[in-house]
Amino acid sequence: MSRPTSRRSLQGLLLAALLTVASAACSGSDEPTSAGCPKDSPSCRTSASPTASSATPSAEIGDPTGSPTASSPPPSSASASATPTAKESGTGTPAARTGCASPGACGFPDARTTGPRTRLTPKKTGYKTIRTDGTVIRGQDITGSLDIYANNVTIIDTKITSDSWWGINLRPGFSGLRVLHSTITAVPGTGPDNGGVDYAVSNMGGSSIEVGWCDISVFGDALSMGQGNIHDNYVHDIEPFVNLGGEWQHTNAVISGGGNTGHLTIRHNTLLNETSLKQGASGSIGLFADVGVVRNVTVDDNWIAGGAYALYGGSTGATGIKVTDNIFSTEFHPASGGYGVVAHWNEKGAGNVWRNNRLSDGRLVTPEPAS
Repeated sequence: MSRPTSRRSLQGLLLAALLTVASAACSGSDEPTSAGCPKDSPSCRTSASPTASSATPSAEIGDPTGSPTASSPPPSSASASATPTAKESGTGTPAARTGCASPGACGFPDARTTGPRTRLTPKKTGYKTIRTDGTVIRGQDITGSLDIYANNVTIIDTKITSDSWWGINLRPGFSGLRVLHSTITAVPGTGPDNGGVDYAVSNMGGSSIEVGWCDISVFGDALSMGQGNIHDNYVHDIEPFVNLGGEWQHTNAVISGGGNTGHLTIRHNTLLNETSLKQGASGSIGLFADVGVVRNVTVDDNWIAGGAYALYGGSTGATGIKVTDNIFSTEFHPASGGYGVVAHWNEKGAGNVWRNNRLSDGRLVTPEPAS
């Protein structure tokens, strides 16, 4: 399957930025979370509701407030083998985690465990540039998009509804972006290119960003980056659209164009691409060598479903690609993706690992060699 050349080339990205605050203890919560109380979380979710007894003080857009506190198909496919009776040696994901009715039933992120945890203040910004280092945006219900020309910007407990190419975009030369506990969506039919809204979060820079505990929908290529830490997110309801050239735009829940110099980690997310094969479905995770060789990517412990293939594995030359302990759900297609689980897997690439990946019925998945 060819990909349209009209998409902007992805820039190689970054090294994962660390959160600057310690996590709060997980106590007194009666709502399960998808990953317990992560050590790098600004706080533990204590309720499925995004509202609180009082509104969290919110930062003006662009004002620095310091660190946040608590707060025809391609020529490759895959085959499945019989369900084993025990988990594979050396892996941390038991076969018993399969057979769930939904991602949330298996402990993966969903609408209850992602998005803002506080009441939000409506704020219509339209297109907005951020140029002040250390800006924190918290507690806002933003109608517009954010274009970031600054370092160490944090967007937390916020909702963004975009009508542009992106919800949040980090420009080249800048680093340290964190997008946490937020909802990022768009209004279909209102963006450029005949209503196309491409990227919920785009990293055009050369260093890492972090996107965690976010509820993301509509955008055709939802999370676009070659370097970063993508964890505990719920990506769903991608909206297909026809561009001004009359072509269906290809869609991916996560997309990387290769050429990165750092590491991309995709861990413990729910990544759904429901797009029809006739409406431009590409992958749930698309690792494409558009800009350069794909390298240094970890895909671990995700619930993945949909796309033409659920995973595009980087193709010839890809190295350091580790795909472990994922569940490839059959909720949209019998083989997870419309044509299969994985395409373009470079089995002989240095440091490439494929281990303990299963369909949602428990069958192990083994990639066929790339042709």
